Amino acid sequence: MKKSLMALGIALMLGGTASAQKVTFEEFDLDNGLHVVLHQDNSAPVVITSVMYHVGAKNENPDRTGFAHFFEHLLFEGTKNIERGEWFKIVTANGGNNNANTSDDRTYYYEVFPSNNLELAIWMESERLMHPVINQIGVSTQNEVVKEEKRLRIDNQPYGNLIQAVKENMFKVHPYRWSPIGSMEHLDAATLEEFQAFNKKFYIPNNAVLVIAGQFDNAQAKEWVKKYFSAIPKGTPVNPNKFEEAPITKEFRATYEDPNIQIPMVVSAYRTPSMKSRDARVLDMVSSYLSDGKSSKLYKKLVDDKKMALQIGAFNFSQEDYGMYLIFGLPMGENSTESLTKEIDEEIVKMQTELISESDYQKLQNKFENDYVSGNASVEGIAENLASFYMLYGDINLINTEIEIYRSITREEIRDITKKYLNPNQRMILDYVPAKDKAQK
Repeated sequence: MKKSLMALGIALMLGGTASAQKVTFEEFDLDNGLHVVLHQDNSAPVVITSVMYHVGAKNENPDRTGFAHFFEHLLFEGTKNIERGEWFKIVTANGGNNNANTSDDRTYYYEVFPSNNLELAIWMESERLMHPVINQIGVSTQNEVVKEEKRLRIDNQPYGNLIQAVKENMFKVHPYRWSPIGSMEHLDAATLEEFQAFNKKFYIPNNAVLVIAGQFDNAQAKEWVKKYFSAIPKGTPVNPNKFEEAPITKEFRATYEDPNIQIPMVVSAYRTPSMKSRDARVLDMVSSYLSDGKSSKLYKKLVDDKKMALQIGAFNFSQEDYGMYLIFGLPMGENSTESLTKEIDEEIVKMQTELISESDYQKLQNKFENDYVSGNASVEGIAENLASFYMLYGDINLINTEIEIYRSITREEIRDITKKYLNPNQRMILDYVPAKDKAQK
């Protein structure tokens, strides 16, 4: 009874916190199609100005991969009114910081400034959109930067090509089959005119959402947004191609050799639906149940109890068009990757045929309540969530209501969705192994 009361108390506390954190916002559109979202938060004298563009790796040509990520770097080079090399100096001189990131589906830029520098931030983002300088010196400079990033973060990292190894085998026609960092050969071969054409096509106001979040005067912010962004002309609407993958109906195997590892990894990969679907959210819960934390089923069984694995994990890699569900393991000692796969499959069969316990279900509910609170705990997090829910999900109010979807997921749904997607005939087994030439040394 004491444990039950404690669990109830935690649930009520988290539920109350989540409810109290309802995010308020205002939206409007400029005539050029730019969507603007304003969220006021006076808890600290800071303001975040961010722009998300609906362009990612999936919008690239197969022989010109890496463009979206390349632009994440290139558009800090300078503009008509911000000289080359001055962008970061202006930001730091005014007490701010900024960054950007790219995925398969979108590119996101943001600045964090003291609240008295909002006009500067709005002007800088309008400059990035209206007056970018895309010349050969900038392209050549950022080409070297991207190559170094790839060497450090991917090529020289143990298991650094894991996601790419899965994607290139799981997708046959969809652009998800390559990674955002793309091919260095493609970037080397690209002409300046190709970069300029990419910018003209995708970096347009009607392919973007501007979010301002933090401490600011609402009327003044609107005035500045209109002042600096309204003159930017609307672009030709982006109509991305649709790609449909044939269902996986028979298990197949693939191999990837990595010169940076000594211990092989086995990966079971399943293709899953869009992150916008209810099924994808149920799969989030499935992955948490299997491998989130040391008390999760796979970790406790294979790492703690049987000591068969050095590491084990499951995660739902959700994206706008499709997702991938990955379960991976590193065998310990004399254990084989085949034995790990067998043990993992046994746990999945249990989920497909039995309901998880009430206590495990409550643990999942508590975790997702906590994740919801954490995701909206900072103004930076709220700004990115607002942009993502608007652009990628088509429902900005999910920032407040998505938690209700997770709350409504039942134990029966967890069983049924596991049975629907995580079957041997619907997967690839990837053997991620040490490179042969290294193994022979």
